[in-house]
Amino acid sequence: MTTLSPENSLSARQSASFILGLHTLVRTEAWKFLTGYYSWQSSKDERLTVDSKRRKNYEALCQMYEKIQPLLENLHQNFIETRNTITHDIEKLYDKDPLGNVLIDKKRLEKVLLLSYVCNTQAEYQQGFHEMVMLFQLLVECDHETFWLFQFFLQKMEHSCVINIGVGKNLDTLNNLITFLDPVFAEHLKGKGAGAVQSLFPWFCLCFQRAFKSFDDVWRLWEVLLTGKPCRNFQVLVAYSLLQMVRDQVLQESMSGDDILLACNKLIDLDADELISAACVVYAELIQKDVPRPLKDFFL
Repeated sequence: MTTLSPENSLSARQSASFILGLHTLVRTEAWKFLTGYYSWQSSKDERLTVDSKRRKNYEALCQMYEKIQPLLENLHQNFIETRNTITHDIEKLYDKDPLGNVLIDKKRLEKVLLLSYVCNTQAEYQQGFHEMVMLFQLLVECDHETFWLFQFFLQKMEHSCVINIGVGKNLDTLNNLITFLDPVFAEHLKGKGAGAVQSLFPWFCLCFQRAFKSFDDVWRLWEVLLTGKPCRNFQVLVAYSLLQMVRDQVLQESMSGDDILLACNKLIDLDADELISAACVVYAELIQKDVPRPLKDFFL
């Protein structure tokens, strides 16, 4: 890779991570490059400087939050409601591994989520973020790393997992994709299965976190999404592939919307590599067709 130009080196590294996945020993450091926490072309000294700056910025945000917290409590009812929601969500998290070892620090997790809510006017807080940020906390050691990785992840994903920004567009595009690639299934979903696709918003809100058998599988998929390979908005192709897993059953049993949703919710303990491969097959099928302009702009 040292013989490549910076542009080609970047492309090669991203493609390599897409094809092979990341080894657990390098995952933590690699995520900082994939999210944009570090530049791919940065030196070790430059990365130390960036990390120090991010730590100081995070500490400054914490100090700001402490100063304005009384004001938020007195003037903004939404803040109190959101804080209570975050507390309740975190209480429900199971924080131990099968051996009883504590995996996460709930107080630290709550702090990161509250700060993210106060600072991120675009994403705010939505139920499910606590599960996502938990995975970032498991990935890195320091709170400032958890906070910034989550912020950069949302930005890199074009806020596609945020309910009031990208989720609706994902669902609409999923509908259009089904209509284009599978008219028979689309017809059933518009009739007896009406509303089923729109009910699948948790897939996008959680970036499919609950569909997999392990955290490693979740990270594996998220790493692919961060590379932008093989296309933009790959998450919709993943959702399409998940729906294809229940397609035959839905048609054979002439399922209604609620039954379709129930069948989709049973798609758990999946293997990330198998799902990624299935979504890549869908992409290969898509690019061989005369794709309508809205789909082309969304994916290509």
